[in-house]
Amino acid sequence: MSKLGLLGLGSFSTLFYIKELNALYNAKHGGFSTCPFKMLNVNFDTINNLLPNTSKALDAIVKDNLNKLKALEIDTIVVPNITLHETIDRLSIEANIIHPIDETISKVKENKHTNVTIFGTLYTMQSNYITSKFTAENINVLQASKEDKQQIDDLRIAVYNGIETQKQLEIFNELINKHTKNGVVVLACTELSVAYNIKNNRVYDMARIQMRKFVNLL
Repeated sequence: MSKLGLLGLGSFSTLFYIKELNALYNAKHGGFSTCPFKMLNVNFDTINNLLPNTSKALDAIVKDNLNKLKALEIDTIVVPNITLHETIDRLSIEANIIHPIDETISKVKENKHTNVTIFGTLYTMQSNYITSKFTAENINVLQASKEDKQQIDDLRIAVYNGIETQKQLEIFNELINKHTKNGVVVLACTELSVAYNIKNNRVYDMARIQMRKFVNLL
C-alpha cells in the first residue's frame, strides 16, 4: 500500500481535497473510515504571490516543500493546485506525484474523445500549458468565446469568495451543456470543481480524477 502525502496549499483547495478524499475513501471502505495520508501545510502566500508564472524562485520554494513532504516517508504525493503542476514539471522529485492533467488525458483517451474545452482561470484558458499537453496526445482543444471565458472566471472568483449566485451557477451549467455538444469539458480549477454539481459523463473534473487515483492506491 502506498504511503500518501498531501501538500496543503491554502484553506479553500486544501479543505476541499481533505473532504473529498475522506468521502471517496469512505465510499470505498465504509464504516467510519477516513483517508490515511500525511499532510505538510505550507504558507500558500509565498507561493501564490509568484503564480501563475513559472520562475526559479517558485521552483525553489515548491521543490523544498515537496522534499519536506517526501521526508515524512511519503512515496505518492497529491498537490491541490493544477496551475502549480507547470512548475512541478520542471523539477526532479523522486516521488510519484499524481498529475491531474496527465491522468485526465488518459481518461479522455480511454473514452476515445478527440475534442475538449478547458474550463479554468482566465490564465489557464488562455495559456498554452494545458493545451499543449492535450494537443501532444492528438486531442483538439476547442476555445470558448471571450464572453464564456469571462463568465467562467467570474464564477470561479465568486465561489472562492463564497458569494456565487444561483444565476451564476445556472449559467455555468448552461455553458457545460453548450460546450459538451462538440466534445467534452475539462474542469481545471478547484473552484469550478466545487461549483460543479450535475451529472454529465462528458465532463472530466481534473481534481476529482486526481483524488480518485490517490484513493485507489490504498
